[in-house]
Amino acid sequence: MVPNTRSSDDVIVMTRSGYEKLKEELIHLRSTGRTEIARQLEEARGFGDLSENAEYQAAKDEQAKLESRVQWLEYQLSKAKVIDTEDIDSSKVTLGTKVRFVDLDSRREFAYTIVGSEESDPKTFKLSAASPVGQALMGREVGEEVLARVPKGTRKLRIVDISVGL
Repeated sequence: MVPNTRSSDDVIVMTRSGYEKLKEELIHLRSTGRTEIARQLEEARGFGDLSENAEYQAAKDEQAKLESRVQWLEYQLSKAKVIDTEDIDSSKVTLGTKVRFVDLDSRREFAYTIVGSEESDPKTFKLSAASPVGQALMGREVGEEVLARVPKGTRKLRIVDISVGL
């Protein structure tokens, strides 16, 4: 079962915290990021001929990366549909649920909040619904065993608990 974090009208489903994180990054890039790039460009102009000025070219490259990121964030936020905690059905694994599961091969237990791919961050225990494990878990209930095809092979997982994870 492939999770649908985008609908036919190109809506991007995300959690409130994911939306806020992207919004904060956009505000930072528009203000501090652009100001820093402008300072770098001004400093590089002082080094002389712009056609042979490596510092100027590097600053222009950074400016292009920043503007590309700003456009991407603006698009993500304009298409975002923030899921509400009241709308989350914790009887099945869905976006916004926290799922505890056991890897039956290693007997290790894991707990992740299932999120959209734009806000995935395994270090903070946020797992993308589009990842191999996320796909295997989506729509499943407590007690179910699933197979997740990961780069190192196939893992057999058992869902132990599902709760609202936001």
